[in-house]
Amino acid sequence: MKIPLISVKDSRILKGNTPYYFIGTNYWYGPLIGAKKSGDRERLIRELDLMKSIGIDNLRILVGADGDGGDFQISPVLQPEQGIYNKDLLDGLDFLLAQMRKRNMYAVLFLTNNWNWSGGMAQYLEWNGYGPIPKPLTEEYNWDDFQNYTKQFQSCEPCKTAFYKHVKFIMGRKNRYTKIKYRKDNTIMSWQVANEPRVMMSPDHEKSYAEWLNETVKLIDSLDPVHLISTGAEGKAGFLQDMDMYKRLHSNPKIDYLTMHIWPKNWGWYDKNNESETLPPSFKKTFEYMDEHINVAESLRKPIIMSEFGLPRDKENLFKNTSVKNRDAYFNAIFNYLLNQKQPNGILQGLNFWGFAGYGDRISKNGKWKKGDDFIADPPEEPQGLNSVFASDSITLELIRNYNRKLMK
Repeated sequence: MKIPLISVKDSRILKGNTPYYFIGTNYWYGPLIGAKKSGDRERLIRELDLMKSIGIDNLRILVGADGDGGDFQISPVLQPEQGIYNKDLLDGLDFLLAQMRKRNMYAVLFLTNNWNWSGGMAQYLEWNGYGPIPKPLTEEYNWDDFQNYTKQFQSCEPCKTAFYKHVKFIMGRKNRYTKIKYRKDNTIMSWQVANEPRVMMSPDHEKSYAEWLNETVKLIDSLDPVHLISTGAEGKAGFLQDMDMYKRLHSNPKIDYLTMHIWPKNWGWYDKNNESETLPPSFKKTFEYMDEHINVAESLRKPIIMSEFGLPRDKENLFKNTSVKNRDAYFNAIFNYLLNQKQPNGILQGLNFWGFAGYGDRISKNGKWKKGDDFIADPPEEPQGLNSVFASDSITLELIRNYNRKLMK
């Protein structure tokens, strides 16, 4: 089956020769449930069919869970030891991409993670002699401890060498189901450097971060000059609230489009104890945040995607039978913003909400993920079900369907 290539030309993302606007989702766990031995392929196929039926054809997917799968981390992992891969999960990635190809769906593949819920950069540091990871959800450590530890990744030569080997290994792979090399597979829209790579704690981190980012982009482009490259960055929230830094670090001409993320609850805009009072200001702050990043994208003559955003279920309930009235209002506002951007051919071209939980069901009563529970989009370090969009969230799914139909016109 021929699937059109996603490309960038004249500040527009194109599907074939047509501007590509979409409402997609984060589906980081797709390869995990796609695994033949440890996964649930029946669930995967049902979820892909459901997403396709509501117009979702763009999935943001993790390629690179690492380590021992300890507390607050994914298990099983793709890379249990440095340079050693779980063949079942590699097969799961192949199977997922093959099934997406059948449905004309596109993958954004992020190659590592700034956060420890999938091992990521911190795991490379632990593997290479920097001591145990200061996990921020324990009594002993906080988020500053974790970020001060993780910022060393960009100046750790053996860590970077191992990461580059990982990039080469994944990008050099041939899909066992389609027999197509990843570098030749138009199912892949973009290689994304990482999930939320950050300049952390102080401006002096920018130098080592920039060197690592540019070297990674150069490597990806040398391996695959056809598919798009993106950073996976949050926007100014990941650059010490400095828009000039965000612009500098996205000026590399090999970075094809910009990304931004928005988290109203995490950033203190939205309060579960004052939902009716804090939701309207959250709209305003969201649009202001989007506008300033779109302005930077326009100045760089690049398109931009909002590749993460989410809102908890009402009152931060965790279970699928609870209300998502406020989330639906928030999603509707953002979807409408994108639609209004499309009409004048704006450069904001896509949204990936966080996250699609589909038919996932097994959740601990206290919301803490444990091995054997279903993957439902919320990472193991966060309460399970909090930001998840389930197959039973019918009003949310209908919103997505209606706006995707409008975006296709």
